[in-house]
Amino acid sequence: MDRGIKLRSIRKAEGLTQQQFSDLTGISLGTIKNYETGTFDVGLKTIDMVLNVEPFEKYMMWLMKGKTAPELGQIAPPLSPDGYENSEESQVTTAPEAKSHR
Repeated sequence: MDRGIKLRSIRKAEGLTQQQFSDLTGISLGTIKNYETGTFDVGLKTIDMVLNVEPFEKYMMWLMKGKTAPELGQIAPPLSPDGYENSEESQVTTAPEAKSHR
């Protein structure tokens, strides 16, 4: 998934407008719009700015690697207790799958 789309997912899961997200992260509103539309690629400096905001720390693994570890507090936006829910298919976890006992 594109990092711009991930930023939009985080913002929406937290119930924030683009302006509010800009105010919290220090990323200009125009730049956020460009990231979310795919006009600009999201760089590491931007990711650092987002993840340095405490409410967004829980998305670190998902934003960087596309993985989650709910047992460690690392989630994807659809699992956010403050945001919306999506199907579990969109969740990728790092936990090993349970083996079938026959």
